[in-house]
Amino acid sequence: MAIMRDIAELHEPEALARLVSYRIRLVQIAAYKTFEARVSGHGPAPRYYGMLKLIEANPGVPQARLAEAIFLDRSSLVPILQELEREGWLERRAAPQDRRVRRVFLTPEGAGRLVALERAVEEHEARLTAGLSAEDLETLHRLLLRLDDNLRDVQAGRV
Repeated sequence: MAIMRDIAELHEPEALARLVSYRIRLVQIAAYKTFEARVSGHGPAPRYYGMLKLIEANPGVPQARLAEAIFLDRSSLVPILQELEREGWLERRAAPQDRRVRRVFLTPEGAGRLVALERAVEEHEARLTAGLSAEDLETLHRLLLRLDDNLRDVQAGRV
């Protein structure tokens, strides 16, 4: 019978260690968990901070375009928007020219609450990037944007 080694001795296979997608996923999980552990009093909003900022920057964005921007299926986005709507963060309105199109807006309350959430995000970001120089951060952002572009090309069938 094999004996399980202590978790501290867990071996990461080279095949995983070299996978960019694996490392990104691990970092994403850890970043999300540490952020959510430190942020309270905002309901479900912390996990959707990026989406809320996109809505803030693009008032009236169609739901379909928002889903595309954050790599979600439209059907997956709807329950998230419904939850944030119930919590008072946003509202959805039918587009005047096509009542089937739903446009998404932050509520005034949501915009105010987003300011408080931003402070927590900035603190988390500072902890996450501690020890990285401005040049390191610029390189990291540039490389992540390149990966994002690559994935959008794949999704659009351009690659």
